[in-house]
Amino acid sequence: MDDFYCDEVLSGRTPVEVVAESETVFAFRHTRPAWSVHIVVIPKVHVPSLVDLGEAGEEILLDIVAMARTVAAAVLAEHGAAKVVTNLGEFQDSKHLHFHVLSGEPLT
Repeated sequence: MDDFYCDEVLSGRTPVEVVAESETVFAFRHTRPAWSVHIVVIPKVHVPSLVDLGEAGEEILLDIVAMARTVAAAVLAEHGAAKVVTNLGEFQDSKHLHFHVLSGEPLT
């Protein structure tokens, strides 16, 4: 499976705990968290990666960064720290642009 987010999360096949949502972006608690706080922020349309926007325009970047910023601010306020990460190439398991908002301790 190349796009867990479209195939499972956005389709509703895999239930998730919603953190925030807009018309174009969705944020939810990771289904297999690697950190004690692990939230994923994704566009609601398929966007392959940060460097390959596919059919989406650059405005999707503003939407996803705005949501990541909002979620990170809430995590920072609650936990005192936040990290925002995106991955590319071999580091990107699901080929759908996504940002991880992390805090606390690694679980692995």
